[in-house]
Amino acid sequence: MTVIPKDCGFTTAIRIIGGKWKIDILCALNTAPPRFGRLRQIIPGISEKMLEQQLREMEADGLVRRESHDTSPPKVVYFLTPHCAALSAGVASLCQWGELHLRQTVAAPELAGADYA
Repeated sequence: MTVIPKDCGFTTAIRIIGGKWKIDILCALNTAPPRFGRLRQIIPGISEKMLEQQLREMEADGLVRRESHDTSPPKVVYFLTPHCAALSAGVASLCQWGELHLRQTVAAPELAGADYA
C-alpha cells in the first residue's frame, strides 16, 4: 500500500478502492463470501484476468482474504478481512446510493440531480 504524506485519508481510501471493479467486488463480497466463478457471474462484464488482478491487489492491501481448499476441483473462496469491516459500511452506503441514483435516473432522467442539489 502506498501512503502519501499529508494525505487527508480520503485520497488513500480512493486509491485503494478506486478502479473500475473494486467497489463492485466489495459489494459482492459484502453480501456473502463467493467463489471466484460466482464472483464473475455476479459482476457482469469483468474478465477473468481483471477479476484475478483486482482480487490480488485487494489482498495485498489487506481488504480481501483468499481461502483455498484442497478439493477436486479446487475451491477458492474470498472473504472481506476484519481490516475491511470498517470500510464495508461505507461501501454498502455507496452501493445503496448508486442503486438509488440508477433508479432515479432511469425513472426520470431530467430529475436525476434534483435530490442532490
